[in-house]
Amino acid sequence: MASRVLSCAAATMAVISPPKLSGCDYSRTSYPSLLSSSSVAAAKVTVRIGSVKCKALGESSSDRTVYQGIYSPWTVDPSDVREVILYRSGLVTAALSFVVAASAALLPDDSVLSDIIKQNLNIFYTIGAGGLGLSLFLIHIYVTEIKRTLQALWALGVVGSLATYTFLALPAGENLIQYVIHNPSAVWFIGPLFASLTGLVFKEGNIAVNLNCLCYGKLEAGVLTFIIPTLLLGHLTGLMDDGVKLTLLGSWMALFVIFAGRKFTQPIKDDIGDKSVFMFNSLPEDEKKVLLEKLEQQKFS
Repeated sequence: MASRVLSCAAATMAVISPPKLSGCDYSRTSYPSLLSSSSVAAAKVTVRIGSVKCKALGESSSDRTVYQGIYSPWTVDPSDVREVILYRSGLVTAALSFVVAASAALLPDDSVLSDIIKQNLNIFYTIGAGGLGLSLFLIHIYVTEIKRTLQALWALGVVGSLATYTFLALPAGENLIQYVIHNPSAVWFIGPLFASLTGLVFKEGNIAVNLNCLCYGKLEAGVLTFIIPTLLLGHLTGLMDDGVKLTLLGSWMALFVIFAGRKFTQPIKDDIGDKSVFMFNSLPEDEKKVLLEKLEQQKFS
């Protein structure tokens, strides 16, 4: 299916300039030596049909837009919308679980709410890890190796967390979070899980992979990229006092909620990226060569 769509698109390309995706200038986009800059320019086409315009959740959808990608035009399908909503829902789940669990550190020790939260820290941790895992499974990153690395870090962190709880925390009569607080070296076991979260917020807050433009540039995500490892390393090394830890923890809580909430203000297409790249990457090598040849021919036609 993808090959037919891309082949037809390559054979019909030739009209108008495309709309920019979330501030990205595709005229400056470069992909690894598969297409020269001139062939990229030749592939710039926009066809506008009917009417369904994909917007952020809650916005009206009365127009349908065909977006021009690097390799072919593409549209937002209902399955794309479902994936993006699930991706964002996973982030919200992770953020809310983290905030509820972390709030126990900021509440008075004799608080009833604090006691309830502390008794259920393992549940909140599990729910949050699950939400993050869902988002990492559905995340759109052009370089597959980076996506697989983040997923591997998540899986390693989950295994480390389970092992720490089973063999260390449970025999000590503590939940996982309390054990890590009292034994900073346990960060080595749960750290990969938070490394995967750091990679995700880095992707959202900084330059998009393989694109020479700042597509998201979310400030709160960019700040989280530094807060998360700083707090964990500070706890691991013992070089950070409790006051600084609590300040960073409170900042993490606030920024994580803002980051997850603001995802629902973005148009759906922003979390998809250039769909034609994913379609192209799914093609067999011989079909990729045929498509690239067609795009080269378009350059001279």
